[in-house]
Amino acid sequence: MHRVINLNNSTHNLSTPFCGELAQELLITYGSPLYVYEGDRLRQTIEQITKAVSYPRTQFRFATVTNGNIALLKIFRSSGWGLHANTPGDIYLGLKAGFDANEIVYSGSNLNRVEMEQVLDWGIKTLNFDSLAQLQLFCEVFLDHAAESLSAGSRRTELSKTETQRRREADIRLGLRVNLPETGDSRIGVRPEEFADAIALTSKVGLKLGGLHFYRGTGTNATAAFTQVIDTVLVTAQKLPDWEFLDFGGGFGYPYHHGGAAFDWELFGAELTERITRLGREIDLVIEPGRAAIAGCATLLAQVVSVKWQAEKQIIGVDTTVANLSVPSVHGGYREVVCWKKADKIYTTDICGNTTYSRDYLGKNCQLPALEVGDIIAILDVGAYGYAMSSHFLHRPKPAEVLLENGTHRLIRQREDYSVLLANQVLN
Repeated sequence: MHRVINLNNSTHNLSTPFCGELAQELLITYGSPLYVYEGDRLRQTIEQITKAVSYPRTQFRFATVTNGNIALLKIFRSSGWGLHANTPGDIYLGLKAGFDANEIVYSGSNLNRVEMEQVLDWGIKTLNFDSLAQLQLFCEVFLDHAAESLSAGSRRTELSKTETQRRREADIRLGLRVNLPETGDSRIGVRPEEFADAIALTSKVGLKLGGLHFYRGTGTNATAAFTQVIDTVLVTAQKLPDWEFLDFGGGFGYPYHHGGAAFDWELFGAELTERITRLGREIDLVIEPGRAAIAGCATLLAQVVSVKWQAEKQIIGVDTTVANLSVPSVHGGYREVVCWKKADKIYTTDICGNTTYSRDYLGKNCQLPALEVGDIIAILDVGAYGYAMSSHFLHRPKPAEVLLENGTHRLIRQREDYSVLLANQVLN
């Protein structure tokens, strides 16, 4: 469904994403609660990040783990970005969104053999592994795939040099996710002292180990956490004799506290470009923003269904639940909550979800005017790990998703009903 709208049809609080009249129209049209994405704002953020890194051999890959809606992935594709995949499911969504396998980088953990075979069958050519065991499994699967082209009676050990070379020429690029002391106590990655064993594994199957992937950690807003380690990462990468690409991040944060510390893309891009250029060799650079690119373009709209007071504190019940937001360990436990109601006095307010779960708070100690049943609230910055981490906890179906773009709004994911709770159950 498309409906023409005017995003400037009234004045509104500058901290809110759009006007109250539009919010009301959206809920009337699509129901509540509702995820609303602003396509124009997403494109602006993509452009800002892209321009910040001037190194000419840079490839941007959106971390689709943060949001897998096909309509949004297509915006990244039209902006010239590829995808970064943590799981086979990420790859599946990317292919369905129209990305070529060559535009998808896999950097995940702990695949079993069937999953590894699926990734290779899909034609993914750039893969970063976080353990020697996963690298060895890939090499075994790679040999099995190569052996399939031989006669039925051939064994893996009889793989001809010609066939090995043909598979090598398929442009498969292998990298290691590196575990450095600078990243703290992390389960992710291969230690530099394990590089020799990794090189030996890939050499046996006729492949090069040409990439290094640096992952700083989830949601880091401190720019220095990335820039201070650039030299260490580059020195470490040169321990790989066939080094040809650097995958630098994941982990870029987003300032959920508006006005708080924010990642400085311009500073990061300038320093990374200068350091790589200084090497004097042609290295491909991959950057994998996820949360930083998509968090700010989305709002979760909900309606007030209950109001009560505890002394001077306002307790608001709404028609959504904390199950529709990511867990605090991922986003820090804070989202800005706003409304369009004008009032001279504000009150300390808790926003409670529509369950009896004692921790079902969508906001605590918010400063809001006195609200009434039917009023609309907006929970900001839910584009990353919002719908992607929503669940059926306490058996609530998930909301719909809507995209605002080019003066229209349209449905990009249907609202679930209670039948989803029976999906895949065996009813005898």
